[in-house]
Amino acid sequence: MEVGIEHLGAMQFEIRARQHTIACDQPPENGGYDEGMTPPELLLASLGSCAAFYASQYLRKHKLATEGTRVRVTAEKVKDPARVDNFQIEVLTPVELSDQHRAGVEAAVHHCLIHNTLLHPPQMKIEIKDAVTAGA
Repeated sequence: MEVGIEHLGAMQFEIRARQHTIACDQPPENGGYDEGMTPPELLLASLGSCAAFYASQYLRKHKLATEGTRVRVTAEKVKDPARVDNFQIEVLTPVELSDQHRAGVEAAVHHCLIHNTLLHPPQMKIEIKDAVTAGA
């Protein structure tokens, strides 16, 4: 997997993955134009859309309605170190669920790739290259 990010000016960035493009920006109080989600909002969007995918897959597998499935993700900014914490994922299904199916949807969401990545922090390496070392 790979994404590319390019600074467009001010606080705006273009994010590219395969043939898709989205904008990332900051609200005016942070020097941006509010023309895209902030990085923490993109993180919550990634988690929520992954949870929605797994929830709808469960519903589809059990021949239950999937269209209109909604997910709401909230989190808090905390300090020392600065990060996003206390995530809350709320899944709203378009159909009333039995206790068995409610537990099944929850189990399915626990298989979400992003959810599991956040629960088991990945290894990260940062490499800084300038225009000369990058061969630009």
